[in-house]
Amino acid sequence: MVDIAIEEGKQLQYDYNKYGMDKQLHKSSFQRVTPYQLILHNQRYYLMAYSGYWGNMVFHRLDRISNIRLYDKPAHPIREVPGYESGIDYKKIASTMPYMYTDEPERIEFSTEPWMVDQIIDWFGKDIAVQKTDDENVVIISLWASPNAMEHWAMQYINYVEITKPAELREKIKENLKAAEEK
Repeated sequence: MVDIAIEEGKQLQYDYNKYGMDKQLHKSSFQRVTPYQLILHNQRYYLMAYSGYWGNMVFHRLDRISNIRLYDKPAHPIREVPGYESGIDYKKIASTMPYMYTDEPERIEFSTEPWMVDQIIDWFGKDIAVQKTDDENVVIISLWASPNAMEHWAMQYINYVEITKPAELREKIKENLKAAEEK
């Protein structure tokens, strides 16, 4: 369907889905876009498309799209998309896979907000434990991960994640925060 829309210069419409607390995909939004390209990034396919609603380029995971269908409206010219006046710069879009560490995975536990479950599954897959707490705004996540990779991941989401176990990783993040404050 994506290829047909690109070849025929048509728009697409579909439902875009995100993971919920139950680790299942749920409709997040309805999208009407002009598709330009399928891109492989971090071993996942993304649809690169223009969203007239947002007025910019979007990158949607192909495996999170459902109910896709052609929309019989002409495609939005890519050279009219802000930042793409010269077309697609593949070198700018391409990147290497982050967090390539060789240390042994350990059981990591942290608290976060329920909306973060979507991001956590995106990074670590569905093989995670999600535990509700008495506070509806806090869940406990337990998963297996490289402590070195988790250190960097947790720093990326530092406003939303509190590492609770292992203690060594928690201390390392505290040291990182102190060093950042000194800078």
